[in-house]
Amino acid sequence: MIHVATIHYGSARWIDVQLGYLRRTMTEPYMVWASLHDVPGDHSAKFDRTILALGDHPGKLNLVAAEISAQAQPDDLIMFLDGDAFPVVDPMPAVRHGLETTSLVAVRRDENFGDKQPHPCFCVVSVRDWERIHGDWSHGGCWVGPNGEPITDVGGNLLKALERTGTQWTPLLRSNRVNPHPLWFGIYGGIVYHHGSGFRRAMARVDLVNRPRLSKRGRKLPYVGRVLRRINKARLQRWEARTQRGAEALGQEMYEKLERDPEFYKELI
Repeated sequence: MIHVATIHYGSARWIDVQLGYLRRTMTEPYMVWASLHDVPGDHSAKFDRTILALGDHPGKLNLVAAEISAQAQPDDLIMFLDGDAFPVVDPMPAVRHGLETTSLVAVRRDENFGDKQPHPCFCVVSVRDWERIHGDWSHGGCWVGPNGEPITDVGGNLLKALERTGTQWTPLLRSNRVNPHPLWFGIYGGIVYHHGSGFRRAMARVDLVNRPRLSKRGRKLPYVGRVLRRINKARLQRWEARTQRGAEALGQEMYEKLERDPEFYKELI
């Protein structure tokens, strides 16, 4: 049995989309476990299990995984799937192939300023191995980014758990040949789509790398420094608003495509 663990927060717009793609693509028996935090309306009947959970995204994922582990068989699989992610073709042949030689198959977003960790938008691991490595989606564990600075993000502790136990994993990398955005709207391993920023503001680490350079000339002078800080703040706010509006417009356009056409992903790969 495959136990899909998914989180939806503050919006129901992805529920029917995600469940529809699962029905179309999954060829092995599965059940869906969900946390529905601040989602308007009652959608619990659409899922096999719903878990009441508050707090941050990694904490909810860890709780759902713990509930699955308490009831599932050791050889059952947990498929972590972000609320705005879903398979576009049957993912299990690729997953089964990866699990023949490694213990975990997951998206790795190299394009996000060199992310090194497994990402929960799509990750599959057996119940036995999740418990063996003490799986944990929390921030904390770090890697060094391209600028030489330490970075952590969701999945940081899972990366360290894999390294600590000497556990090999299979990364699913971005398959896009067409990139409306350098991070959002990604197809990974040719099998799964991650919209990105489906439940929060559309601003990624890879976007922040490209934010405008702010002037430092005269910043130590009392009056000039105050004026300069205001100018810099206004420039940065304008850039962030423009970047976010652009990503949200692209996101809505892509959402409308995937709603009406199950093969929308082909234009990306």
